[in-house]
Formats: sequence, C-alpha cells, structure tokens
Amino acid sequence: MEYTASVNKLSQPLVKELLDNADKLRLNVQKLENGCTIIDAGINAAGGLEAGRIITEICLGGMGTVAISQSAYTEKWPLTVNVHSSNPVLACLGSQYAGWSLAHEKYYALGSGPARAMATKTKEGVTSPVEELYKELGYQDQCGQTVLVIENDKIPPIEIVEKVASACGVAPDNLTIIVTPTSSLAGCVQVVGRVLEVAMHKAHALHFPLEHILDGTGSAPICPPHPDFVQAMGRTNDAILFAGLVHIFVKGTDEAAEKLANELPSSTSKDYGKPFAQIFKECKYDFFKIDAMLFSPASVIVTAVESGNSFRAGRLDNELLNLSFGG
Repeated sequence: MEYTASVNKLSQPLVKELLDNADKLRLNVQKLENGCTIIDAGINAAGGLEAGRIITEICLGGMGTVAISQSAYTEKWPLTVNVHSSNPVLACLGSQYAGWSLAHEKYYALGSGPARAMATKTKEGVTSPVEELYKELGYQDQCGQTVLVIENDKIPPIEIVEKVASACGVAPDNLTIIVTPTSSLAGCVQVVGRVLEVAMHKAHALHFPLEHILDGTGSAPICPPHPDFVQAMGRTNDAILFAGLVHIFVKGTDEAAEKLANELPSSTSKDYGKPFAQIFKECKYDFFKIDAMLFSPASVIVTAVESGNSFRAGRLDNELLNLSFGG
C-alpha cells in the first residue's frame, strides 16, 4: 500500500475551525508555557456534540466525514453519529486508532489522531509509538504542525507534552492537544465515532488484506453521558458493540468477503452478552483480560465490488443497549 496524503496537513483546517470558533463551540483554549495549545472540550469547558463531531474528523486525519443525525434504527436512541471515509484504512488505523500510550507519574492516557503518524520513530530516547501497524501500512507522515487527541479528564502534564512534541519532531508551539473526557458530550461523540475504526482494527486482527478495503461507512447511537468514568466508558463502547452498523466495500472473492462479514460482529466474541462496564468490573478493570475480538460493531455488511454481492452478519441488540444506556 502506498499513501501520499498527509493526515496532519488535512486535519489542520479542522483544528483551526475549533480555535476560531472556540466560544461558539464552548471550548477552553490555553497556551502552555512551552507554547503548546491545549483545547479543553469537556473538563472545565461545556463542549458539546458539534465539538465532538469536528474532533472526530480530526481523529480521522481529515480523511473522513462525520455527521450527526436522527435515526429510527434503534428502539429508543435516535441520536446517531455517521462516519464515512473513502480511505478507511489510513483514516482509521493510520490516524484515529488510539495507539499511543502516554504516561507520567500518575497520569495515563491514550493518544489518537494525526500525531501518531509522525511519531513512528524513537527520538532522543523518547518512547514513541513505533507501531508495527505503520510498517504494514508503509506510512509515516511529515508536517510542520500536528495534533493529538487525548481521552482524559485532566490536562496532560508538561512532561507528556514535551514527549509528544519531541517524538513528532516539532516544537511544542506547533503542537495542539485536544482533551475530551469520556463523560463529556464531545467525548461521547468522538468515542462512538470510532465505529468504523473498530471494524478496520478487527479486520486487521482477522488478517484480512487491508489493501482490499476500498471504502467504508459506519453509524452508531450517541450514548447519554454519565459522570462515572467506568459507566461513561461502558456506554460509549456499548453503543458500538450493541448497535454499531458498518458497511465495508472490498476487493477479492465472495468467499473472503463473506468470511469477513461472519467474523466481524461483536457477538462472535466469547465476552459478548453483558454491558461493557460489567465486563470491565468482572475483569478487575484490566483491559487485557477482555477478549480483543469483542471490540467491533454489532452488525456488518461487506460488499464484494468485483461480484456485486453483499454479505450481512450480526444484529442490533436493543435490550442490551437499553440496559447500558439506562432506559
């Protein structure tokens, strides 16, 4: 696979949109002492659904469109996020995937978004996400400015900011960090907006050839926020696990497309059947004890473009969705 588009260059107009409309979008913007710009989308700022929509497009590296609409798909939860990318592998895996583990003392967070694609080498002894995935994609981005999205309820310490800037090879004043707590409205949108990304990630885990994935769309209901972190995280995951719908267009044989469709849905996981918060608690809050195959959409359609045939698998689970969302 060869990719020439810069996810960082494509996302910078979206970052500018957040900064230019911070008051309208109810965001707090601050400059740290080292020059890094911090956009608070839900800690001390109210944020909102529209901020979350734009942040989701930033996570996708400017290579996807995100819309919020009303849908009759689910029984009780019409508010829906819709995601589309004509380059879903690069947009989702090369940018949106939360693959950068960031830690300093008691602070821990996962980073996602375009900065990951610039931090694929170790510089000056700084641990950066030298992910095997980028070697498979054959992709590393270069740009004078970059942006990272962090899902946390606290502004990252200056040490984290310095590590990110150094790993990306930019000065801190050319780095923007967006922080979206899971319990915020913007946080709900940007996590549920990963519905297409989890399908790409699982397709990769299932060893489906990524170069055969041509296009993709996904939708899932936007969950009501919850003040408790575990419950909030559970709801954002459950929106995808129980009601995420993804349609992928692929090259290759009907047999390969049908196999992918049958293996993609969340219901194929041994851990499926309970709200995510309950599973997380039963696993003693250890993500690594949860079956990795659980993280996938509820229902999928895979279209084999060379034959014109489509294959469907999985199902919407209103009962579990209602149990998770509290209604």
